[in-house]
Amino acid sequence: MTRVSKNQKHKELGFATAAIHAGQEADPTTGALITPIFQTATFVLEELGVNKGYQYARTHNPTRAALEQCLASLEGAEFGLATASGLAAASTVLNILSQGDHVICGEDVYGGVYRLFEQVYKRFGIEFTYVDARDSEAVEAAVRDSTKLIWVETPTNPLLRLADLKKIAAISARYDLIFCVDNTFATPCQQRPLALGADIVIHSTTKYISGHSDVIGGAVLTSSEALYEQLQFNQNAVGCVPGPFDCFLTLRGLKTLAVRVAAHERNASRVAAFLDKHPGVEAVYYPGLKSHPQHDLACEQMTGFGGMVSFVVKGGLEAARDVVSKTGIFQLAESLGGVKSLICHPASMTHKPIPREVREHCGIVDGLIRLSVGIESEEDLIADLDAVLPRQIARKKSGRVSASLSGGEK
Repeated sequence: MTRVSKNQKHKELGFATAAIHAGQEADPTTGALITPIFQTATFVLEELGVNKGYQYARTHNPTRAALEQCLASLEGAEFGLATASGLAAASTVLNILSQGDHVICGEDVYGGVYRLFEQVYKRFGIEFTYVDARDSEAVEAAVRDSTKLIWVETPTNPLLRLADLKKIAAISARYDLIFCVDNTFATPCQQRPLALGADIVIHSTTKYISGHSDVIGGAVLTSSEALYEQLQFNQNAVGCVPGPFDCFLTLRGLKTLAVRVAAHERNASRVAAFLDKHPGVEAVYYPGLKSHPQHDLACEQMTGFGGMVSFVVKGGLEAARDVVSKTGIFQLAESLGGVKSLICHPASMTHKPIPREVREHCGIVDGLIRLSVGIESEEDLIADLDAVLPRQIARKKSGRVSASLSGGEK
């Protein structure tokens, strides 16, 4: 077992410095500044039972270890595992459960996670209850004798709802449960769930952590040695590990996480303010808006509001289809968190695996559009949306649209 935060000096570094240096010392054999890609399947033993810390690349790889150390440092974790995808990270956590165990899950959850839970793990006798995680009393009311795990996203995908991490952590501790938080949207740059009482943090590193839409990956972080041993055993047994080149790409993207997240948030706040004033928009979901019902909680447990914005366009499915098909800079695609802006229709894309009645109960209606706001010029992003939002209304209110350009909220 490797304690991935073994270099204690990184705990004292600022976030941006740790993202560049933690786990990434110069290669001791060559002096290479950047962690090499150790593209090998196996490692030669010095003698029977003696190795240099690595034996088989499914279990450990030096490039992967560097990524794990860096991610653990940024999340304030003692241990970390890099996985083949975000869903592989979710599977690694679910694989520590057994038949008959019960999971409480926030109802506004990524469609791929819902599909994994309902169509895979449910077949193996694991039970799931979905609750509004904004309501900590509802979370506690769902606890059974067989409950083993509480799973939340915060902010959620795609409605940007928040769960009060301290309150849910207290519930988890009271009933001796495992508390897992998907921190993909906030990133460790803007939220540290372990410091607020979570036991496990997961990420789809495909998103903001790698940041360039060119690699698939995930991560599981914890400070519990007992949990880490279970998680690492299951990951190795199942084999859901990333390749060394994927780890290299993720490390490269991670170095600029702090500056990218700041740029994403700056643009997202301006886009959200523009949409909030637009007469063709019914509702805007962004924790940085003071009108967001959980804005105060966001200010309390986050250090920023992220780069994701969702909104409901007037006119339902027809209007949403028109908007997502006609933007130019916002490109119609799944995924999020990259430097290029993306636009998505959750009901027919990322959350299609969720039955319609469940989606609509959660608020994922046909008029809902999700934006992953990139780091392009904010004026170009706003103009791109302005050109495709309901035109006959937008022309009447053009003065308000122009005025909104200086109305970003923090």
